[in-house]
Amino acid sequence: MAEDPKTPVEIPMPESLRLQLDAFRRRLWRTKIAEAVLAGIFGLLFSFLLVFALDRIWQTPGLLRLAILISGTSLAAIFAPLWLHRWVWGHRRENQLARLIAKRFPGLGDRLLGVVELQGQVEDADTLSPRLRAAAMERVAEEASKRQLEGALPASRHGRWTLAVVAGLLVGTAAFVVAPKAGMSSLKRWLMPLSSSPRYTFTALEGLPEILVVPQGEAFTLDVKLAADSEWQPAEGIARYGRQDPVAAALADRGYRFAFPAQTEEGVVRLEIGDAKHTINVQPTLRPSISRVYADVRYPDYLQLPDHEVDLGSGVLSAVQGSKVSITAEATPRDLATAEFGPLRAEGTPDREGGAMTVAGTKAATPPLEVAEKGFTVPITWTDVLGLRGEDGFEVRVDALADEAPGIYIQGMQRQHVMLAEETVDFEVLSEDDFGVRKIGIEWSGEFTRATDEVPAKGELKLLEGGPALNRLSSPAAFSPAAFKITPQKLTLRAWSEDYLPGRPRSYSEPVTLFVLTLDEHAQMLKTQFDRAISELEDLARKERGLFEENQRLEKLDPEALQAEENRERLEAQEDAERQQTERMDDLAKKMQELFKNSARNESIDKETMKKMADAMKAMKELSEKDMPEVQEKLGEAQDQKSTAEKAKEDVEEAVEKQEDVLKKMQEAIEKANDANERFEASTFVNRLKKAATEEEGVGTAVWESYERTAAIFTAELDPADAGKLQDIIRQQLNTTSDIRWIQEDLGHFYSRTNKEAYRKILDAMIESKIDLDLEDLRRLLEVNQGFLAREKAELWANKLKEWAKLLEGEQKKDGGGEGGGDSPPQEDEDFEFMLRVMKMIQQEQDIRARTRSLETLRRSFEPADPAKP
Repeated sequence: MAEDPKTPVEIPMPESLRLQLDAFRRRLWRTKIAEAVLAGIFGLLFSFLLVFALDRIWQTPGLLRLAILISGTSLAAIFAPLWLHRWVWGHRRENQLARLIAKRFPGLGDRLLGVVELQGQVEDADTLSPRLRAAAMERVAEEASKRQLEGALPASRHGRWTLAVVAGLLVGTAAFVVAPKAGMSSLKRWLMPLSSSPRYTFTALEGLPEILVVPQGEAFTLDVKLAADSEWQPAEGIARYGRQDPVAAALADRGYRFAFPAQTEEGVVRLEIGDAKHTINVQPTLRPSISRVYADVRYPDYLQLPDHEVDLGSGVLSAVQGSKVSITAEATPRDLATAEFGPLRAEGTPDREGGAMTVAGTKAATPPLEVAEKGFTVPITWTDVLGLRGEDGFEVRVDALADEAPGIYIQGMQRQHVMLAEETVDFEVLSEDDFGVRKIGIEWSGEFTRATDEVPAKGELKLLEGGPALNRLSSPAAFSPAAFKITPQKLTLRAWSEDYLPGRPRSYSEPVTLFVLTLDEHAQMLKTQFDRAISELEDLARKERGLFEENQRLEKLDPEALQAEENRERLEAQEDAERQQTERMDDLAKKMQELFKNSARNESIDKETMKKMADAMKAMKELSEKDMPEVQEKLGEAQDQKSTAEKAKEDVEEAVEKQEDVLKKMQEAIEKANDANERFEASTFVNRLKKAATEEEGVGTAVWESYERTAAIFTAELDPADAGKLQDIIRQQLNTTSDIRWIQEDLGHFYSRTNKEAYRKILDAMIESKIDLDLEDLRRLLEVNQGFLAREKAELWANKLKEWAKLLEGEQKKDGGGEGGGDSPPQEDEDFEFMLRVMKMIQQEQDIRARTRSLETLRRSFEPADPAKP
């Protein structure tokens, strides 16, 4: 059936032409896809090789590596899709292919484009004849078949891309073969550009810090070591601090040491050794210093002392032997990382090993170190958290102190003291110890100076308990011989002290000798002191007489001559001499007052003697307080330049007049003192005779005590103890014989001065009895151990001496009564006697109080120990 001319007819493209275009399209796509793939591969290879090459030169930054990686992958990730979109997607249709062919073959391309358009037209037979369209399309297909459409393909670069990729692969392969470690390092750094993976260098260094802390203001060195696997060992390395001149260092012992000058500001060291390049931030910082050092001291257990912290600002610690010390150092301004001590150095002994210190923050402490007999030195080194080491040479010296014996002293009294048994001596006992006083006290031991059957006194008294923390302990002490029932004798008094060292004996003070006298001995001592006082008074009177005569010479001068400079100097010298006289008289009056008080204690001194001593003392006091100062004052007024010549003359005359009265009063005082001394001396004869009698009785008693053991034994055969005691008796007898001779001589002198008949009778009796010779015979009897005969002779002469003493005592009482009744009014005697009684009552009251203090001290020594408070 015939076609309808009104029906649209589609004429397809000739099959040959379609096949030819399909082949062209496939060829185009293969070429461009190959180019895209090869370009992507090359981009990746090139970016890797670029990183590899840059890593050989420097430490490629991570951002640059990231940029390279992005650039390399962009060829595959960005360029390839765009390239494929252009050449594959953009050339999938026939018209797109026709346009591409038209660029090479314009005519053919246009006709192919027309064929494509005719193929797409849909029209009826009346408009366009289908046969014509088909014929036109066939014509173009025939013409196309005669052409090689491949010639219309764009220029292909896949060969060059292939060569580039092959070259890249060869270079990369060579890099991995030649330097596999470098290749793998670069590959890692290329794939992970932002990682901290270090670049591989043929010169491998180890232990390089990123930050180097160095001492501020000090030259420093940088030591760089080659790694064990370093493939390259350059002979020299270079380092530069900031913009300063570079510093070179030669290879030595697989390392390089770079020496830099002192730096004060932060900077960067750029290090170049072979292909290794590094930068190190340098931070100049102050070294750590010790701000405080102290020690915790643990004392030996026996001291009973708590642990003690001692500041060691001086760097020296003194610790008792047996202690344990822990030294702590505080550093600034940073915490410490490590600290060490030792070795411990001690003179004359091997060094002791040190060790690590315990570190806590800024503090470092040693373990407890024992202090032996010798001290030692502790060197300390420290390093802070920045690695800076402290200054060398810091050390602490530990001195070992022996626990010395305590020092003990008696204060407030002289080394020798004379007293009656009823008196009390007050003093202070002071003890000092380096590590605590345990207790203090006193002890005494007696010694008789004459032969006697009595036992010498001996005892001790605890005064005060101390304590471990009391390095100084003191206590007042009152010692009265009568309170301890000590009879007259020579006492050696010592203070003692104990500390806490086990087994240590007591420490003792310097001894104090107490001469506990009888009333007779005390009176003889006072007599001697009175003699010296009278001699001093007589010397003052003689000097005053000389001053008086010089003042008389000045008095005879004219008023005008008295004003001359020479005479003024004479007046000034007289005034100064008178001042010295007044001072000496004042001192003498005070001595007389003390002598009077001591005499009032002695009951053997009679009232009349005391009264005459009081009169002499009163006169001396008036002279020093009133009379002699008036003379001095007038002499001073005579020198006054404001005074007229007549007034100066008048002052000198008054001074001479008053000085004449002073001389008279001095003479009266001397006479009164001599009268008192005469009675004093007379009373001492009684006491001396009584004392000699007592000593002879002691000789007889001592001989009789040992008579049963020593009778009929030669001296050479005596027991050593008995022989020693016999020698003491002989010595005592010799001393007594000497005393008797002195009594005889003194009696003769006394009689020649006083012409008192009673004393002459006693003197004659002693001479006629030949007592001195007979006592010498007694000594010879003792030497041959004739005890019985010696005792009889000693008792005989003891009774005779007592008889003579009694006669003199009666004569003294008779003289005292007569003088008292004749020279002084009865009322005055009664007043003085009352005053003397009151004085003695006061002294007795004072003695009672003093003995009470002594007894209280004794009572406290028996109380339970109560440590003293510091």
